[in-house]
Amino acid sequence: MLYLLVFAQAHADFRIPELQSVSELYGFHIGLLENADPSRPFMVVELEEEMYARLLARRCILVKAVCEFYARGATYDEVHERNRACRSQWERYVPDTSFKFVVSAYNHSIPQRRQRDVVESFSYMDFLGKIDMKSPEITMVVHEEYDDKHGTTREKHEGDGAFREVFFGRLIEEGSARPLMKKFDVKKRVFYGNTSMEAEISLLMANQTLASPGKLIYDPFVGTGSMTYTTAHFGAMVFGSDIDGRQMRGREKRPGIIRAAAQYGVDQRIVDLCTFDVTRNPWRCGGLFDAIITDPPYGVRAGAKRLGRKNRRAKDEDESRSRPFQPSERPDDQPYIPPTRPYELSALASDLVLLARYMLKPGGRLVFFLPTVTEEYAELDLQTFLCEGMEVVANSLQDFGSWGRRLITIRKATTQQFPPPAFDPDKNVLSESDLTHVPAHKDFRQKYFEGFKKGKLGD
Repeated sequence: MLYLLVFAQAHADFRIPELQSVSELYGFHIGLLENADPSRPFMVVELEEEMYARLLARRCILVKAVCEFYARGATYDEVHERNRACRSQWERYVPDTSFKFVVSAYNHSIPQRRQRDVVESFSYMDFLGKIDMKSPEITMVVHEEYDDKHGTTREKHEGDGAFREVFFGRLIEEGSARPLMKKFDVKKRVFYGNTSMEAEISLLMANQTLASPGKLIYDPFVGTGSMTYTTAHFGAMVFGSDIDGRQMRGREKRPGIIRAAAQYGVDQRIVDLCTFDVTRNPWRCGGLFDAIITDPPYGVRAGAKRLGRKNRRAKDEDESRSRPFQPSERPDDQPYIPPTRPYELSALASDLVLLARYMLKPGGRLVFFLPTVTEEYAELDLQTFLCEGMEVVANSLQDFGSWGRRLITIRKATTQQFPPPAFDPDKNVLSESDLTHVPAHKDFRQKYFEGFKKGKLGD
């Protein structure tokens, strides 16, 4: 059976990965046609049952509606011809089913007079049931797709009828997941910070993890917990950690993440929040988590840190390893604050994948954002941090012009057990000459503040 998906006007590159993730979550296959174009607002897909279409409408953040597909065409004559040919699909509604027709357009406003003409052009369907505009048993929908004309000055109905294509079908269900964006709106949250992820992206990331009841998900750079709330909303249990506990706690006695989770009714799904450096973590066994979800800091609003001194010599480090630890007494009663140093993004990405391979169950997913310089990016960049047993499932770009951030989804595709990663600190100081391929995300913070000028880093 063919079904028509109506997408929201946002994040076109995320649409297919979300559809495939939700279909994997619920255990059904979604067939993409050869001419499927994720950049367009309408897509026809193959599904075995109508129930699967309803599941997509209830879980996918980018789906506004799902319809049973009848016909499409560049003209209404083509639509009517093809609609007559599939009479067997809609003739059961002819005798006594209440109905209504809805005519809408993408990137255009259709005059009411022509809407009426469009509806009357379907009179050959001979529906004998009652016309009910408030609560009909079925809703027949007509969608006209127009080219994007944003940024141009024109009259309200200018170009009416000059559509790219028309789609026709029966509305099955309107998307009920998209309103979650308002529920998780950062502006309405009781606790947030300057790096809090926007609600729509947090929900998309949660879908990529296949979050559901019975799953345990980990955020190693939890910050103010934006992804914690959305994954917990879908039923998963969540564990979070960060090198800076102040971001998780806030200023009040009750931790800020717990207060915000209580606002959404998911505070009981927060397993725990701990403060530690992810490269010196307390995990003593792997294979604990079903997914790892995180937005690593990359230095624009907050920089990534790891334990260690900025200018410590290798000789001093060797000496410290050879002699036993001797705690020194402090003249005051202040707590010891360990020194930290910057954590370069390309090294962080490599370490994150190694951590995921150790901590994930077989088939588990790592979902994280990776900022890249647009002109320098190449598909080979992802190979610089992949390791044995890990494979890329999805790579979606949120484009900001000269740079963008990519939502990377990586699956643990092995049952082999690996030792805990060593997290070699020397990877932070690798120069471009040490690498066979320099990825577009290396030294991203420096490139960002220098305006992504070519040749700047080599001067």
